[in-house]
Amino acid sequence: MSGPYSDQPKQPLVLGIESSCDETGVGIVRGTTLLTNTVSSSMDEHVRFGGVIPEIASRAHLDAFVPTLQESLHEAGVTLDDIDAIAVTSGPGLAGALMVGVCAAKALAVATGKPLYAINHLVAHVGVGLLDSGPDAGASAGLGAGKLPENLGALLVSGGHTEILRIRSITDDVELLGSTIDDAAGEAYDKVARILGLGYPGGPAIDKLARQGNPKSIRFPRGLTQPKYMGTAEEKGPHRYDWSFSGLKTAVARCVEQFEARGEEVPVADIAAAFQEAVVDVISSKAVLACKEYGITDVLLGGGVAANSRLRELTGQRCVSAGIKLHVPPLGLCTDNGAMVAALGAQLIMAGIGPSGVAFAPDSSMPVTTVSVPA
Repeated sequence: MSGPYSDQPKQPLVLGIESSCDETGVGIVRGTTLLTNTVSSSMDEHVRFGGVIPEIASRAHLDAFVPTLQESLHEAGVTLDDIDAIAVTSGPGLAGALMVGVCAAKALAVATGKPLYAINHLVAHVGVGLLDSGPDAGASAGLGAGKLPENLGALLVSGGHTEILRIRSITDDVELLGSTIDDAAGEAYDKVARILGLGYPGGPAIDKLARQGNPKSIRFPRGLTQPKYMGTAEEKGPHRYDWSFSGLKTAVARCVEQFEARGEEVPVADIAAAFQEAVVDVISSKAVLACKEYGITDVLLGGGVAANSRLRELTGQRCVSAGIKLHVPPLGLCTDNGAMVAALGAQLIMAGIGPSGVAFAPDSSMPVTTVSVPA
């Protein structure tokens, strides 16, 4: 190790806290070994609203934090005295939800005297791929054994984020190559599921129903794929690696309206399949394009929508064709969780990077280039 904090443990025991949306997560890692990953979700409380309600999520975090922390410590067989450092998601995310986790982490840090690291939620999704084993993992398909490949990228697809990243150093050099300019993919799934009467959350419902439909029955638009947005490899367009799903959502709504106006039965399975194909087609094609043009040879697929079977299938096929190795952590580690926060915290400690202190504030729009908040 190097830097002013190089006297830290070589395999630090780190407690990670995640509360950016509707999951209250507490995870504990020792270096790159996952000891426990405990998550309490408030999703059931949001179902009747058809989406996450920030105030309900924040109150659920308050109720769930202490029991989740106690369960995590018990499963790992450690105490707060044993912990070397605490890491917490500082952003991006829902402001009120972030505040609960950050305040809890600060209280623990002050009470125990442990150093506190304020972590970027998006980069943590990459950090979780470094964990080599865990109780919910079995044989991990992540990056493995605590070492990042050279020329690494990350495709993060969730309810709140759709990004392609270039990772030169997970602790201090992360570059955003492309992102959604409106809805994230997961949001688009939820909104289309509502249009089709499938309920919330929309991702699993559409993924399941799409297997019964014909994805070629309807050709829905692929946003930002026109030449004026894409440009060329020599003269890149303004949105070459970006996504837009708002037009696709509108196209689905108009399609349903047309069937209803003609008095015809709406082919829900076909629409679900065609919608899903449009989403995963444009996500995977643009991500692979970015990887090829930036010399990225390994890419990690993370975020809750990484559970989507068609996204995993098509991204895998296109990566193979392009000579890119695809890494997908176990599904329990793809969704928001405390283990990913702890994993990134451990990487920062092992790199000799100092803690954040307790004066920082949560940042709901924290840029991905800020891996951790400096003191």
